[in-house]
Order: sequence, then C-alpha cells, then structure tokens
Amino acid sequence: MPPAFRYRLRVRYAECDAQKVVFNARYGDYIDLAATEFMRALGYGEALLDGRLDYQLVRQTIEWRAPAHFDDVLSISVSSPRQGNTSFSLAFEFRRAGDDVVLASAETVYVLVSPALVKTAIPDALRASLIAGAGDVVTCHAGWQP
Repeated sequence: MPPAFRYRLRVRYAECDAQKVVFNARYGDYIDLAATEFMRALGYGEALLDGRLDYQLVRQTIEWRAPAHFDDVLSISVSSPRQGNTSFSLAFEFRRAGDDVVLASAETVYVLVSPALVKTAIPDALRASLIAGAGDVVTCHAGWQP
C-alpha cells in the first residue's frame, strides 16, 4: 500500500470535555474533514463542490486507544484499502503530529451516488486515484510545522 495522505488539525476547546479530552463524537467530524481533504488531494475538489462526485457513508467504525486533548495537533493519515464496484473504504489513523503512537483508527465505507442519489459504479479514473493515494501530500489546517 502506498504512503498515506496526512491531514493535520488542531483540537479546539469546544471539541473537548471538562478534562480537555476530545469528545468521541468529534472523531466523526475529523474523519469527514480528512476524507474531504484526501479527495481534494486526489484532484477531486471541484467535482465534490459542483456535484459531479458524491458519495454517502454506509458504515463507520472507530477504535480508540488513547485520548487526544485540547490544543493537540492531530495528524490523520488517510488511505483507501478497498474499492468495490460502487463502494470504497477509507482507513484513518489518528496520531499527535510528530508522534508515532496511534490514538485512534477508523474505517469508513462509502457508496458512490449519482446526483439523483442512486448507487453508481466507480469510474476507472477515480478507482486508480484511490489506489494510488496521495502519499506525498500533507494538508495542514493547524499551523504546525515539523
């Protein structure tokens, strides 16, 4: 599998509980952001915006191993381990930027849909992009540099 794309974000105070630990539900938000930035890195940003590319979440699993905290810079790696006829999966690993310890991992399964929200086959070009990934790309919305 090629190196994974990475998306970095800084944990905001409102995303945490009183102990400054990230709420579990926020990981779904982070996954959505990372998936969108991954698709942009693959060259599909405009297609997402204008509706030529659309997909729906059909399954998401998350495994937590250690907490993330307020003001942590999270580095979320994204890759696509499986592509079916109409569906594809994205795998996510959450780490503190600059650290190798995995805080959480997740897998999502999406189904590609037409503008009428009907399942549609994954085009060959998109399939090839998902397989190739965007391992040389880091998108940082955290202001963090290694």
